[in-house]
Amino acid sequence: MPDNIDNLLTETRRFAPDAEFTASAVADAGLYERARADRLGFWADQARGLVSWEKPFTEVLDWSNPPFAKWFADGTLNVAYNCLDRHVEAGRGDRVALHWEGEPGDSRSITYAELTAEVKKAANMLEGLGVRDGDRVVIYMPLIPEAIVAMLAVARVGAIHSVVFGGFSAESIRSRVDDAGAKVLITADGGWRKGVVSPLKPAVDEALDATVHGPSTVEKVVVVKRGGNDVAFTSGRDLWWDDLMQEQAAEHTAQAFEAEHPLFILYTSGTTGKPKGILHTSGGYLTGAAYTHRNVFDLHPETDVYWSTADIGWITGHTYVVYGPLANGATQVIYEGTPDSPVPGRWWDVIEKYGVTIFYAAPTAIRAAMKTGRQIPASRDLSSLRLLGSVGEPINPEAWVWYRDVIGAGATPIVDTWWQTETGSIMISALPGVTTLKPGSAQVPLPGVAVDVVDDHGVPVGDGEGGLLVITEPWPSMLRGIWGDTERFVDTYWSKFGRSVYFAGDGARKDDDGDIWLLGRVDDVMNVSGHRLSTAEIESALVSHPIVAEAAVVGAADETTGQSVVAFVILRASQADTMTPEEAAAALRNHVAHEIGAIAKPRTVMIVQELPKTRSGKIMRRLLRDVAEGREIGDTTTLADTTVMQAIRVG
Repeated sequence: MPDNIDNLLTETRRFAPDAEFTASAVADAGLYERARADRLGFWADQARGLVSWEKPFTEVLDWSNPPFAKWFADGTLNVAYNCLDRHVEAGRGDRVALHWEGEPGDSRSITYAELTAEVKKAANMLEGLGVRDGDRVVIYMPLIPEAIVAMLAVARVGAIHSVVFGGFSAESIRSRVDDAGAKVLITADGGWRKGVVSPLKPAVDEALDATVHGPSTVEKVVVVKRGGNDVAFTSGRDLWWDDLMQEQAAEHTAQAFEAEHPLFILYTSGTTGKPKGILHTSGGYLTGAAYTHRNVFDLHPETDVYWSTADIGWITGHTYVVYGPLANGATQVIYEGTPDSPVPGRWWDVIEKYGVTIFYAAPTAIRAAMKTGRQIPASRDLSSLRLLGSVGEPINPEAWVWYRDVIGAGATPIVDTWWQTETGSIMISALPGVTTLKPGSAQVPLPGVAVDVVDDHGVPVGDGEGGLLVITEPWPSMLRGIWGDTERFVDTYWSKFGRSVYFAGDGARKDDDGDIWLLGRVDDVMNVSGHRLSTAEIESALVSHPIVAEAAVVGAADETTGQSVVAFVILRASQADTMTPEEAAAALRNHVAHEIGAIAKPRTVMIVQELPKTRSGKIMRRLLRDVAEGREIGDTTTLADTTVMQAIRVG
């Protein structure tokens, strides 16, 4: 395949909107015109049309003290009521909200009436455990219906949830519990992953072990029975979910809270070792989630079966598994396991079983499917699909075209979406039925969103030029802060170009048509399979091992995962002769998986004698990336010792 495959594909393939699709599309070109004419009025219309307000708002945006925004601040609402009760009250209680598929093959279909009833009981349970509005609840669970029930129950009582991805370690759980000051933790005994039960409760026990970490703020741990694995129970602290739910009253009245009431904290990696607790609030976030889900995915809730493959531990799972689809009254699929369990093609089996019409997945998974060959999806009936989506990282044009041709039968539109934990909802995407599609390009800001590509001085670049991606106007689903750290919030996102311009941390370029192409991170955050990981956090984990004196981590391009973790490690002198480099590398890979989670496990650990540093002591990761990706070593003239790179390359 030629090196310029991306250019070949983008030069020769364009996909104009299909006339039949356009005729029934939810979005139309008029959305852009209305948003340009009156941006705040446009957002007010979305909030009034898509969200049910207990007390209607009169003020759309308070931006008097940037970057601290307030959207719809004098309005009140309950987020869980918007996702549940109002659909039942409107006569849609018999509509399926969730088709759940367990990895072993067990399944459940849950209607809006049934989901509402479960959330009401769970809300009563939380209140019985002393949870009140403003309290924090950590959720560490597999992708089972109880996880969504837990999130909505927390929202219903006005508490704040912080979901921790079920693949993260005890150390990661504890750091988030401590930072949030969580009062209750909801988990499961285990969940199915790649054909076996992955235990979760033991990681919680380790995280809350007072003899290791000191006292915790967690008062109660609620455990869902899923994996059937044996777990230890701490008397007075641990409680079974099922036992508690059986005791609860069936009714619960949802109280309305102010639009700026905190909804959730979601931790994401930063360029320092400590993860950032991104805070989202209620009214603006729900507006952004519902608006983007409806328009980007061309949702027809009466007929569509929607499936986002994301886990609820990530922002995609929050916005496009829980809040967006349920606010819009959608029927959706959730699947517990991996795409290849028990055999490759499990995703395509699920699509065929439930007649999925809208499918949203990460490029990593699409590339993995490409490797197994088109014969696997070709053996399933995927004719129900009418729209495909991509999320988490830029999708290369080759994968984009394969996705459309093989999974979408050469007919479905693809929406390649760019957004972040911090933005809360999609910022850049094609609108199906409106946009002429380009493989590999995220394309254009959504109506109501103001995005630009600028140079280092904040000056917009011209078409065909690259630069830094910024958002120049506030938007409803924007982050409201970093939990407990206002200064870090301002410094991280609102300092490079002034307090009213959000710097996304991504590089981008505009093509000759003005469409946007994402170029990846410009800081020291890697994107591995769509998950953002901090180099500093992984370096801290490596250095915590007693054999390590110093470590540097970089992200290297990877055909399957987008980026993979490559670590360069100097061993302590006292340890260097106690094990072979291969033994040390294996031990350190496992150590990182234990400290952070398997997603952060380095692909490669290189044992080295020195790291490339400038005369001021700064590690030159640019040169390490050259090594990790097998490139010719770049300019070394600023190194304190120019022989270091030769030694690393030879070693």
